[in-house]
Amino acid sequence: MDNASNDIMQTIDQQIKENPVILYMKGTPQFPQCGFSARTVEAMMKVGEPFAYVNVLEAPEIRANLPKYANWPTFPQLWVKGELVGGCDIVMELSASGELNTILKGAGKAAEA
Repeated sequence: MDNASNDIMQTIDQQIKENPVILYMKGTPQFPQCGFSARTVEAMMKVGEPFAYVNVLEAPEIRANLPKYANWPTFPQLWVKGELVGGCDIVMELSASGELNTILKGAGKAAEA
């Protein structure tokens, strides 16, 4: 791995550690640039907890390296308390079952403590 890739991996690691809830997505929560990102944001907005996000369309080096870091090939990617929760399908399942509420509310409380 070259230094640039190493630096990006460290940046990703730092983002995930510093933000209790972070969504790597295409676009922004206000203007999602793909249907999967839009559905994921919508589910998260229903919960109403704050979350950080990274627009991978504006960060091509993160877009290229996050799938390797996460061992997860697609976007969006939801991370909570340093753990990969998953992509759109998993977030939609968690939303439907009510578990997303529990996961996100718990993460916010942990961040404030």
